[in-house]
Amino acid sequence: MIKDTTKAHLALLGANIIYGANYIIAKGIMPDKIGPTAFVFIRLACCVLLFWLIKFLFVKEKVEKKDFLRLALCGLFGGALNQSLFFHGINLTSPIDASIITTATPVIVLVFSYFILKERITKNKILGITLGAIGAVLLILYGNKAVGTSSFLGNLFILLNACSYGLYLVLAKTLMHKYNAMTVVSWIFLFGFLYVFPFGINSFLDTNFAGFDLDTYLTIGYVVIFTTFLAYFFNIYALNHLAPSVTSSYIYLQPAVSFIMVSIMAYVFMQTQYAQDINLVKILSCGLVAFGVYLVSKPQKKKAI
Repeated sequence: MIKDTTKAHLALLGANIIYGANYIIAKGIMPDKIGPTAFVFIRLACCVLLFWLIKFLFVKEKVEKKDFLRLALCGLFGGALNQSLFFHGINLTSPIDASIITTATPVIVLVFSYFILKERITKNKILGITLGAIGAVLLILYGNKAVGTSSFLGNLFILLNACSYGLYLVLAKTLMHKYNAMTVVSWIFLFGFLYVFPFGINSFLDTNFAGFDLDTYLTIGYVVIFTTFLAYFFNIYALNHLAPSVTSSYIYLQPAVSFIMVSIMAYVFMQTQYAQDINLVKILSCGLVAFGVYLVSKPQKKKAI
């Protein structure tokens, strides 16, 4: 019989492969077919319905009043804010840039875990934080003058998205000991949708749905079913069995998937706007962030400082 921790690692593997492909899949229809705000509105609305339907049918569990504030914060940072920043960021910048910057999330999780969960921090982890930060900042600054589809503002949005998601992972971990994963994620998405509704309803209503083709619907379906519904549930399940730092460390898989997807688009489907998205600066940035993540995630035997 497969251990729960093994299932959690498999769930993380699946989630981060889904996320890695999402960078280029989601970018493919923005902003020509749909704006990022309307896309977030649709994503949250559909997943609220899906998660609450499953919860209503299979998970009969109530939440204590004292935990609603934490769930509301998780909805803000893990539902509304991080998704809005991600879609606005990927709308403006390269899928490669976005996937590399996002790998700084384990470093961000470490910082929040130190202050909120009181996790130990070591010299190697401090070095990892420094290297990861240098790699992310280098890439953001490079995006201001790079060729291809990079942009400074888009890269900055992705970094803020990573910060928001990192805080969400730490906050959500504190709820995992008390509630079923479906209960937690259902409330997170409900709060997230409530935050986005005032800003997203007009963008949603102004969307030209008559201009949607099959590819548009398939892309939205992928983002809703895979990137949001399955990936979020996989991550919540993993958080129930693993530490936030372990959960976030799987994120380093995303640049590899994104590099493969961009290469296919550039050299197989001849979409030349992606051909200049892979270069030495981005590979160097990726290396710095990846090595920083390795140092942060590596088990330490030295005394904490």
